Amino acid sequence: MAPGPSPSISEMEAVRWQARGRRGTLDGFAEIDRDAAGIDVGNAQHWVAVPSGRDVESIRMFGCFTADLHAIANWLERCGITSVAMESTGVYWIALYEVLESRGFQVCVVNARQAKNLPGRKTDVKDRQCLQQLHTYGLLTASFRPQGEIIILRRYLRHRETLVQEAATYIQRIQKALTEMNLQLANVVSDISGTTGLRILHAIVEGERDPQRLAAMRDWRIKATPDEVAKSLLGNWRDELIFVLGENLVLFEVYQQKIERCDHRIEQHLKSMSVQVDNNTNPLPKPRKGKRPHGKSPSFDLRSELYRVTGTGLTQIDGINVVTAQAILADTGTDMSA
Repeated sequence: MAPGPSPSISEMEAVRWQARGRRGTLDGFAEIDRDAAGIDVGNAQHWVAVPSGRDVESIRMFGCFTADLHAIANWLERCGITSVAMESTGVYWIALYEVLESRGFQVCVVNARQAKNLPGRKTDVKDRQCLQQLHTYGLLTASFRPQGEIIILRRYLRHRETLVQEAATYIQRIQKALTEMNLQLANVVSDISGTTGLRILHAIVEGERDPQRLAAMRDWRIKATPDEVAKSLLGNWRDELIFVLGENLVLFEVYQQKIERCDHRIEQHLKSMSVQVDNNTNPLPKPRKGKRPHGKSPSFDLRSELYRVTGTGLTQIDGINVVTAQAILADTGTDMSA
């Protein structure tokens, strides 16, 4: 008779963990996978536990170098292991996960909180044995990990997010310098990193001090009048603050270049992903009214690329713009059934 469904981790709080010598048993539970191993992942060493009787030692310690990761895979193969549960914090598990997955093991990363509160775990040895045995009984839930091409996209997007945040830091420093000079440009221009703001900032750094000439650089879309812009640009022109403003402006533009390079990588990767729909036979629906392009959107046609790889117009959903849709794709993948 096939075993019934495994109990959830919340039900495990009532399970008795009994320490019997070097081994433990979970009374009343069937072994789901007898070829399961557990790995306690660290930044400098990894502890691997296999079922008793598979080798002279059922628990071994390995290093974290690439050769050590392959040694772990070799030992698991010799021990007849097919499935591995890894308990880790941070990103230390990623390299080991990729090695084991490439060697054909079924790998699941589990949240350390799932098993840490079970009674009877008094030593590191029992901790590692516990992880292996819980996996044997099917009592651990694997964390979601999307397919490989989505992981690559996620890394690009998270790097881009970091670049955007760093660029915003330099805008804040520019704003601080302007405020100290009592140049109230931000009160008449909603975004000083936009077309008008950057024109005026560059002119200030290059030596222009006439408020009327600076105001004449405003874009026609700015609602404030030239006189209002000029009035906001009457301040105390302090040389040290002009220097600080210029240095931060240069650094901001460096990050803008880095963002453009990252956008190019994202575009190329999206084009390499599997096509779910042909734009020629099934054109992309028109944007919903009132949906303006997001200010932090990539420079290429992200909406069309997302439609091509997902097969659906995610931006047709209320409250979902291209940046949000891209973030959803990077975290869930194209198969959202999970």
